[in-house]
Amino acid sequence: MDKVMLGMSGGVDSSVSALLLKEKGYDVIGATLELYAGSSCCNINTYIDAKGVCNQIGVPHFTFNYKDEFKKYVIDDFINCYANCKTPNPCIECNKYMKFGIMYEKAKEMGCKYIATGHYAKTEYSEKYGRWVLKKSKAGKKDQSYVLWNIPKGLIQYVIFPLGDFESKDEIREIAAKNNLRVAKKPDSEDICFVPDGNYKKFLENNSEIKPKIGNIVNSKGEILGKHTGLYKYTIGQRKGLGISYKVPLFVIGFNPLKNEVIVGEESELYKKEIEVSDINLLLVNEIKDWIEVDVKTRYSSKFAKAKIKQDDNDKSKIIIIFDEPQKSITPGQSAVFYIDDIVLGGGKII
Repeated sequence: MDKVMLGMSGGVDSSVSALLLKEKGYDVIGATLELYAGSSCCNINTYIDAKGVCNQIGVPHFTFNYKDEFKKYVIDDFINCYANCKTPNPCIECNKYMKFGIMYEKAKEMGCKYIATGHYAKTEYSEKYGRWVLKKSKAGKKDQSYVLWNIPKGLIQYVIFPLGDFESKDEIREIAAKNNLRVAKKPDSEDICFVPDGNYKKFLENNSEIKPKIGNIVNSKGEILGKHTGLYKYTIGQRKGLGISYKVPLFVIGFNPLKNEVIVGEESELYKKEIEVSDINLLLVNEIKDWIEVDVKTRYSSKFAKAKIKQDDNDKSKIIIIFDEPQKSITPGQSAVFYIDDIVLGGGKII
């Protein structure tokens, strides 16, 4: 019987995952990571719910304190991105370093062959590519393969996603209810876990050197149109809260950190045909020498866009993306994730 460590947040997805793994005959160990005191996924209720479900279905549960590591790999990156006019996705860093990094090392230490989470995604061996691949789940908009592009490629064959073949959250709640799991009706957490009130600006001001600083709002010609109180308060594509009136709607299209300027423009100025990404992670191939056609997602909530990609001939650590149609509100710091059919080819951070 293979042993598997399951990351448990106390929510319905990971709780049902524990049940499904046990039903399939795995020797399951539930693990909750303490990452940030008072966050939406690291509070006393989280531990009580996760441990309660494990007790109910008869599997052991452990809690591991990784607050220092979480600060180093996730929170510090979050702060650094905003300090450099980028918009981060902390879930992607957490998956790479915490769940599929540190938790996997702990799992091996405890004799586990596999790790599992309640993500909506799939892993399987592809005969076509001769390797293990990360794939989209059947959950449509709920699919979470986008936030998993940065996990180590060699780990894929040791990862199990028990929810990969379910099409909706309702099915998961139904299983939880049928088995009388205490978390069957527990609401989802949509916020950044360490910013449970959703006010990331206040979080940055309270936890870093980032403070309000007045500067100019300018258009692409350099004309001053208004004032702002801090570059970190804005993101590409933002229209509301600019506090300026103009003959046409204006949107944030960029930043000039040296001059402490927010740059705004008309909607047409938000579109880009070509972008680059760095910090790349290729899961399906070892390198991209020639142009290949892919579907690209530039945000978790964005639609897929057709594009061609290849590694930069002069710098293999970057990938050039040329979209078939210009894309709106491309945001530095976010991830561009590449798909061939339903397989994740890889991804990178938008520059």
